[in-house]
Order: sequence, then structure tokens, then C-alpha cells
Amino acid sequence: MATLWLAVNKGIGGVLHPNPLDTGAIGELVHRYRVTFLIATPTFLQIYLRRCSPADFGSLRIVLTGAEKLPERLAQRFEDHFGIRPLEGYGTTECAPAVAVSVPDFRAPGFYQPGSRRGFVGQPLPGVSVRIVDPETFAPLPPGRDGLLLVRGPNIMRGYLGRDDLTAEVLRDGWYVTGDIARTDEDGFLQITDRLSRFSKIGGEMVPHGRVEDALHEAAGADKQIFAVTALPDERKGEILAVLHTVDEAAIPPILPQLAASGLPNLFIPRPDRFVKVDALPRLGTGKIALREVKRIAAERLAAPVGKEDAAARAGQEGPN
Repeated sequence: MATLWLAVNKGIGGVLHPNPLDTGAIGELVHRYRVTFLIATPTFLQIYLRRCSPADFGSLRIVLTGAEKLPERLAQRFEDHFGIRPLEGYGTTECAPAVAVSVPDFRAPGFYQPGSRRGFVGQPLPGVSVRIVDPETFAPLPPGRDGLLLVRGPNIMRGYLGRDDLTAEVLRDGWYVTGDIARTDEDGFLQITDRLSRFSKIGGEMVPHGRVEDALHEAAGADKQIFAVTALPDERKGEILAVLHTVDEAAIPPILPQLAASGLPNLFIPRPDRFVKVDALPRLGTGKIALREVKRIAAERLAAPVGKEDAAARAGQEGPN
């Protein structure tokens, strides 16, 4: 949407290719047409990092990512390799499609205005308002507090065609309920921390899947996504975490103690027997993790009843949940 209508409305030349995974063609097109603005997902940037040369991307002035979180390690590696640091943006289809976008910093004699901050997706676009609220009461929350993200502006959809029931769920007094958990800082920069649907209630406590994934990747020293966290029903605690991963199974046991040492609560640490090795994490066409498929695979591979105390558990040796 952004690549088509932005170019058409502003008279900007655009170069499109049907397959973003075709790295040879992407690098050649950027080089041939001296492309200055590249829009991609972090997953695609990871592929370009491995298969494109710095000369291919020499004309780029802005690289904008979205659709999934941009890991700091990936951003740094991309900058080290290509000499340009990717910027993050955020949006949804219902917001046509952008809400906030990072931009290059502005510098002038005696003046400096930051356009981005690491770990943030920028500031809301002109005319777009965001609000962070308590997910249960919808009471506004101050900067620095995590809460449910609401968006209002001329970019918000009117509703879902023929689905007034779904429209009523996501539009409240002119605000679109994104379903994302976020926070703002004192300068209005927006940070997306997780999806509301990506929380599990374990033993009465809300456990964020994104935070667990971040801790796993940090412990493994990974600069690309190799873990995907989901949750399955549990008879004793309501839910239990499960993790799909692509690393060698022998690497998992040393990682778990690092999670506890990092300060992650014991309740947030998946049990060793809840890790499932897969050849590749399931993804959508955009490169985002296919969360429903992650849950399905975990449920199939961990089909044995969960929550039944086995001999080890009865002996007091049950691992962290």
C-alpha cells in the first residue's frame, strides 16, 4: 500500500518486484535504478544481509522496516555491513496502514532534533493520535507505562464490511483498538512491546510471550528469530509456555540458567521439556511468524497431557514454568 499509493500521489518513481525473497533481483534492481528508499521486513533484511553486497545497496538513503520487531543485533549488523541503519515504523491494515514512523534525525547549525530512538517505532504521523490505556478499564496511562494502544485519526477505517459485530469490538468512541501493548516516552516516541493476544495467564499472572522470546534470543546471542513462544492449556496453572526453535537441542539446557540470571521471573521461564525443535519457524508471506501455526505445531508435538504431575514433579524436581 505504501509503496504504491505514496509513489502515485507524490510523483515518486517506484521499483516493484513480486518476490522479496529473490535477493539477486532485489540487489540488481536497487543498483540499476539507484533506489534511495527501501521498505522491507526484518526477515527480508536478514536475507539481504547474507546475500547482497554493500555495492548493491550503495544508493540507499533510507531503509524502513515494519510488520515485525526489528532486533537490535540485526539493525547493528545491517548498519555495519551496508553503512545504513534501518528505521522502524508501525501500522496496521485498519490504519491505512501507518501509525508511527521513524525518520532521519534533523541537524542544522545550533539545532538538533532526533527522528528516531532505538527500540522505538517513531512518533505518530501528523494528524494521528495515540493513547495508552489500561487493557481492562481503558483508563489512560502515563508515559513509560505499558498498556493497550489506541489510535485515532483520518487514517482509521470506517469498519469491517458486513461485520458490524467485529467493528464494534475494535472501534470505541472514534478510537481504534489495535490489540497491541505499547508505551510512549516523554517525547512521544512509541514503543511496541507485545500483542495483547500474546500474553498467557499462568498461575494468575500475565506472562508476555515477547519478553520471553527477547530473553531467549539474548541468552543465545541470536541476531535473527530462532525462537517462537506460544502457550498451551494446562490443568494446574491454566496455561503453560511452549517454544518452537531452530537451534540444536543440546544448546537449550545451557540457555535456561541464563534466563534466570538475567532477572526473568521463574514463572516466565519455559520448562525444558516444552521446547520443540523444527527445521524452520512457520512464517506468513510477509515474513512474520505464523502464530497460529506455531501453536498448532506445539500442540501436535507436545500432545501428551500437560499439567499431570509425573514422577519427577512429585519428587520436587519439576522445572520452571
